[in-house]
Amino acid sequence: MAKDTKERILATALEMFSQNGYAGTNIRELTAALGLVKSSMYKHFASKEDIWNALLDRMIAYYGERFGSPERLPPVPDSPEAFIAMTMRMANLTIHDAQIVMTRKVLTLEQFRDDRARALATKHFLTGLTEMFTHIFAGMMEKGLLRRDDPAMLAFAYATPISALIHLCDREPEKTDEALRQIEAFSRHFIRVYGTTENA
Repeated sequence: MAKDTKERILATALEMFSQNGYAGTNIRELTAALGLVKSSMYKHFASKEDIWNALLDRMIAYYGERFGSPERLPPVPDSPEAFIAMTMRMANLTIHDAQIVMTRKVLTLEQFRDDRARALATKHFLTGLTEMFTHIFAGMMEKGLLRRDDPAMLAFAYATPISALIHLCDREPEKTDEALRQIEAFSRHFIRVYGTTENA
């Protein structure tokens, strides 16, 4: 029961922080949204900062399990079509999973206030993706699916526009379908440009 309450607190905190930011959310509003009294809240978390840090830990675990990370690298695809399908699975997950969307919003809002949020924003929006695709592209080169090049530079060139389109979906959700079409078109273009002759 205590674990369930703790999870409810973190889920509600994520929702409120993503809408109002850390500074714009207070414990009184959070407890009211949960139907708790402050004393019940403090049985689980010592302060709002304690909730914030637990929430960041939860975000890291959730994102890593579902999306992958440099510590949990996805398998290298066996064909160009498998690579495109992997890209689209990742894009659809990160655009449509409510917790990942709220996490991205929280990190976007709080990266200028909190050092840990800033580091996580850099990792999730840039360096983590680049590291993941560096691994994938190096493996695809070994399999003869991509022509030899600098996998880290290719990863940077590949991940950056996709990340920009994902952020566009956060700002303008009505453009989600078009953004997904653009991501798939870009992925196919990438394979045409960098794929080996027999696989492009």
